[in-house]
Amino acid sequence: MSKKHIEECVRTSLEGYFKDLRGTEPDGMYDMMVRIVERPLLEVVMQQAEHNQSRAATWLGLNRNTLRKKLVEHKLIK
Repeated sequence: MSKKHIEECVRTSLEGYFKDLRGTEPDGMYDMMVRIVERPLLEVVMQQAEHNQSRAATWLGLNRNTLRKKLVEHKLIK
């Protein structure tokens, strides 16, 4: 799957979201999207990195402490 395909999946999902709203104006979309995308991103990257936080942080371009904070926020670690 290419970056372009992922982008197209997001675009299609957002178009469906607006269709489902049926004219109701959305609120807080940016934070909603970050929360929705961040958890599966962290889950898959951690799995692929065999739960090695240092490796996962490098892949994500994050500081290891930032990654750890996000994992705790999403209740993926204690």
